[in-house]
Formats: sequence, structure tokens, C-alpha cells
Amino acid sequence: MEKVRDQTNRAECLMSASTQAPTREAALALLLRQGEATAAQLAELLGVSVQVMRRHLRSLEDDGLVASSPSGEGPGRPSNHWHLTPAGHDQFPNGSEHFALALLTSLADSLPADTVQTLLRQQAIAKALDYRRQIGTGSLPERLERLVELRCSEGYVSDCHQEPDGLSWCMSEFHCSVSRLAEQFPVLCDQELQQMRHTFPDCSVERVHWRLEAGHSCGFRITPDNGGSSQFSQDG
Repeated sequence: MEKVRDQTNRAECLMSASTQAPTREAALALLLRQGEATAAQLAELLGVSVQVMRRHLRSLEDDGLVASSPSGEGPGRPSNHWHLTPAGHDQFPNGSEHFALALLTSLADSLPADTVQTLLRQQAIAKALDYRRQIGTGSLPERLERLVELRCSEGYVSDCHQEPDGLSWCMSEFHCSVSRLAEQFPVLCDQELQQMRHTFPDCSVERVHWRLEAGHSCGFRITPDNGGSSQFSQDG
């Protein structure tokens, strides 16, 4: 199975734009997914000239949404590598994070830490059961594709591809709808890992990268316990 969505199509979908997303918005979405890129790389992906892409990037820089850093790779003049600023990340939906942050802060201030963790664990399990109901009982690739669609609708920027071993799958999330909450309460990330494990109880799930540690995305490696891609039954 190829990646769940082509990069350009994903850029259009995730910016909630029409099927012909403006170049500025598509560039922001691609930078979100890739972490950084040169004007030439973005121009090639979006089918525009490098000159046009540079104008868009300068405009985005003027708006405080992107920034660049020079790279001395290869001969010739250094190329600028562009990346999103915090304001650029804020262009993507984050849901009701302000309310949720206030609520979590209040709970943390008034309840024992163990109680807060228990409440979060219960919420993670409930969400996993809801995911399992919505993604159905198909093969692992089918369920992963459906979960990516659900996460996209919730404000995440998700993608999934098969690992080189031909058995495992890697689900990456380049934008997290609760990233601001996770910065204040890293325990949310632990609960998300448990949530993924409950969503795929017939698989082994491990975290392979984490935005709060390094890099520009979070990711999970999902490996079938039975060594194959047989149908999953909700009954076990």
C-alpha cells in the first residue's frame, strides 16, 4: 500500500481549502509535513517556478509565518531552508485547546496526580473504543487508512506508510491538535500511546518519534501480532 495520501492532496485537505488550494496555504502545509524545505523543492512539489515560490515565501516571512536558515550543502551559494514559525503552526486548527488547558490545569491543582492520570487513562480507552467502532474490522491497512481520515477530521495532520520490512506500518502526525496541552502536560502523550494500543489490540504499538523530544512529528510503529494482515474481530 502506498502512502495514504499524496503530499499535495493532503496539503489541500488539511488546510480545509478547495481542491485547488492557494500556493501559500499549500506551501505551509508541505512545510508542516516535511519540517523544512528549499524554495526549489517546494516549487517542484507545487508545480510553480522557483521565482514564484520565493515571492510566496517572502510574503509568508513578512507575515511571520515562516523563517529561513542558510545551508551550505553542496557547491555554490548556500540555499535557504524554510520552516514554519510558531505563528505558522497556529494556522492549523487546534480545537478547543484553551478551554481544555484551563480544565486540565484546574484538575491538576485540585486533584491528586494519580487521580488525574486515572481520568486521562479512562478517556484514552473510551476514545480508543470509539475509534475501533468507526474503523471497523477490516485488514490492518484498511483500518489505518480510516484512522488517518478520522485524525485528519480532528485537526491532526496524519499520514501512514508501510515500513521497509513489509510487515510494520508507521503512522506519523505532523500537527497535533493538542500540542499546546502536551507541552504543559506531557502525560497526555503517554495516554495517546496507550490509546493507539487499545485501538489496535491485535498489534504491537511503539512510539518511534516524538515532537516534544526532537524532530517535527510524532510517530507510531504498528506491527501485527500474528505476523500478517488478517481481519480483526471486535470480539478479540
